[in-house]
Amino acid sequence: MMNKIEEAIIYATIMHQGKTRKLGNTPFILHPLEVAQILSTLTNDPDVITAGILHDIVEDTDGTLEEIRKRFGERVAFIVSSESENDYPGETHIESWKKRKEESLNNLKSNPDRDVRMLWLADKLSNIRSLAGNYSEYGEKIWESFHQHDPEMHHWYYQSIAEQLELALNKTGAFKEFIQHINFIWPGTFDSKKAQYRKYREVSVDGCMHIGRGAKGDVYRYNDELVIKVYNLSNTYHDVEQEIAMARRAFVLGIPTAISFGIVSVGDQYGAMYELVNSDTISHCISKNPNQVDKYAKIMADLAHTIHSIKVNEDDGFPKVTDRVREYIKDGIGREDPYLSDKCLQLLDSLPETDNLLHGDFHSGNVFLQNGEPLMIDMDRLSTGHPIVELSDLYYFYVILGDDDPLVIERFMGFSYNTSLRFMRQFLMNYLETENEERVNEVAEKASLIGYSRLIRRIRKQRKPSDVDNKLVQHCIERIAALTMKLDSLSF
Repeated sequence: MMNKIEEAIIYATIMHQGKTRKLGNTPFILHPLEVAQILSTLTNDPDVITAGILHDIVEDTDGTLEEIRKRFGERVAFIVSSESENDYPGETHIESWKKRKEESLNNLKSNPDRDVRMLWLADKLSNIRSLAGNYSEYGEKIWESFHQHDPEMHHWYYQSIAEQLELALNKTGAFKEFIQHINFIWPGTFDSKKAQYRKYREVSVDGCMHIGRGAKGDVYRYNDELVIKVYNLSNTYHDVEQEIAMARRAFVLGIPTAISFGIVSVGDQYGAMYELVNSDTISHCISKNPNQVDKYAKIMADLAHTIHSIKVNEDDGFPKVTDRVREYIKDGIGREDPYLSDKCLQLLDSLPETDNLLHGDFHSGNVFLQNGEPLMIDMDRLSTGHPIVELSDLYYFYVILGDDDPLVIERFMGFSYNTSLRFMRQFLMNYLETENEERVNEVAEKASLIGYSRLIRRIRKQRKPSDVDNKLVQHCIERIAALTMKLDSLSF
């Protein structure tokens, strides 16, 4: 009786019969067989190797995922589906190339399954072996053979894949070879050390106290002296390095910043270690002492003043914060109501150009108190622009996220929604240096317009928004529409 791998070889050979590869005009079946051979150096799991043999069936033949599921099982079908790109019938392969690649990369980023990552590595290693061989013979002419003629787009794609696969597979010979081929075609893409054996210090946060959450990961108290930030699966080693470099720049500019002293691995995720003795996040301080929320709001407002008083210029290389907000509006409101989107963009464009430094992810979960002094983490979103955007981020975290479900705030911040609302009110009073309720409400409304835009965009980025989500979007649209009727400026 044939085993699963043998049956897959016969099935794939029949399905790919008559097809050839883009480069070299060799029978197509040699590619999935090579992928299976590479996978056999990474695992002896027959389901994974079978998926390697079948990985191009759905994309390149009239075979279906359902047929694979029936013949070879649920696990094989799942692994195959991780690499199958969506089709866009109204567009040519050239027109949809970048869209398809971005979607598949996003799927890889959000999928922690090691077997999926092995398939990606084996497939892309097989492809780049062929690419490197032909590049050494024909040079730049090879790009004319592809739907995408721009070599830099291929560079971006292969580099992105390598960065996503590094932590899980950097110790394997297949990964090292993958890096070598990338560096051959695009010299200097990776440090040559990445093609050598590398072992990260491995740590576990099992049993560690969870003390904060940011846009890019969760923060844990590792022991009495150390804190560790565990980055979301979508973050690469390069992302972590970039944030540490940003933190050093922020420290030089005068922001009280905690500097990481080492990158570690936490399972299949990266972590950054910080020495933060006798410290706790302001969120955790508020959750323990909600009656002292006014005190902590004052500390946060003073810290915001410190950051926003720093002036930077274009040579410092910080992005403009309005680019981020414009994305919120176009990708959120723009999908629902183009006319309303245009009105919001007009308000955004009316903001005066300022060179204030902004943190970009400013909330009490990203600020530690060490011996009474604040220290910031999460420095990867530093930008420049008008402080109303920073205030809108705060309004989003402390008010809007709990607008529909107060428990969201409790889970995110660790304290009640009522405490959160009080914090926001006291923060604005301290930041604006006023007790005038009318003034506070005016700035809060301006901040809320950007905050509601952000929420719409976050919901619309989900694959399948629920009925509750759609109802929430309509609520946000109504609030924004009312605000655009009332506001003639976002400045304060």
